[in-house]
Amino acid sequence: MSKRLEERNDGLHADFLSSIADIAKSDWDRLADPVNRPFNPFVSHDFLNLLEESGTLCPETGWQPHHLVLRDGDKAVAAMPLYFKSHSQGEYVFDHSWADAYERAGGHYYPKLLSAAPFTPVSGPRLLAPREDLCRLLAHTARSHCETLGLSSLHINFITPAEKDLLTHEGFLIRTGLQYHWFNEQYQNFDDFTATLTARKRKSLRRERRTVRDHGLEIELVQGKDIREHHLDHFWAFYQDTGARKWGHPYLTRQAFSLLAERMGAHLLFIFARHQGEYIAGAMNMIGSDSLYGRYWGCRQPIPHLHFELCYYQAIDYAIAHGLNRVEAGAQGEHKLGRGYKPVETWSAHHITHEGLREAVGHFVRQEQSAIAHEAEILSTYTPFKKGNQR
Repeated sequence: MSKRLEERNDGLHADFLSSIADIAKSDWDRLADPVNRPFNPFVSHDFLNLLEESGTLCPETGWQPHHLVLRDGDKAVAAMPLYFKSHSQGEYVFDHSWADAYERAGGHYYPKLLSAAPFTPVSGPRLLAPREDLCRLLAHTARSHCETLGLSSLHINFITPAEKDLLTHEGFLIRTGLQYHWFNEQYQNFDDFTATLTARKRKSLRRERRTVRDHGLEIELVQGKDIREHHLDHFWAFYQDTGARKWGHPYLTRQAFSLLAERMGAHLLFIFARHQGEYIAGAMNMIGSDSLYGRYWGCRQPIPHLHFELCYYQAIDYAIAHGLNRVEAGAQGEHKLGRGYKPVETWSAHHITHEGLREAVGHFVRQEQSAIAHEAEILSTYTPFKKGNQR
């Protein structure tokens, strides 16, 4: 079901969709995945739809779809994934302190509007349009809609550099974050990569990988049509255990994993560890056209360095073998730095409707940005690369 707003002076009209299924997959993907941009699986129609269909995204879980589509007649010319949020979980851009301050002052922070790839701290396009003027129109329409509904705020998380510049110009507050990514400098194999490291770090990485091998583990990579339900059952157990320990309860339902394998199997990679034939650990990755995205991991049996092997080193091996430009291994984790992952800034954009809160948040993000820039500069000096290989 969609809600159509009044037609604009430029002849375009805006629809707000209560389900991604209300727009044809071909129309959405034409905007989300144009031929001149690397494929990002997390804004595809398949990904967003399977999350809704599996019951992962719904009002009961605090994610109410409210996707924005601009149309010229019947043709979709721009789109934006959008949700009403009744909490701030699953976003990886933490605004709990903002919400607490606003509630203490007598305001209502929730529901808020959020544009994001749900449960996914991966930067990518959020303003899905072929032209800058349409991107600006999406931002303006979403912001006006937020104010018309009397909501506290609109948040656009993990945006691209071009979107950062555009949304800065549109008056959004820009917040900076920090992640760690591995970059493929046209390496031929893992040893080619480690040859760029200092001798001490190279020995450390080799020792960690050797420790895992000495436990007699079998590493199994499964993707595409080779993924079976028993693989998903094993990984579901790993995912539940890690989710319960890290954030209280897992976000995705079991059905979501089956739909992922069914509809996006070509972009799905599992890396399992088996001991004496038994699955004891696994990592799940998504594959874009130029990047490998580490998403979830779990383990039944604690083995030293197994997390590094499955989530970092095997990912590097895969990226090199398949000519991918980078590995993004998820949010946070300074321990990635010593394993060849470099600090990278990320950005989110925020519109706060209340003037007082907007002023306070603006001061906060400016102070935070300065601190993060300083931190990134310092961290860059601690990378394990030899001099001359730190680009």
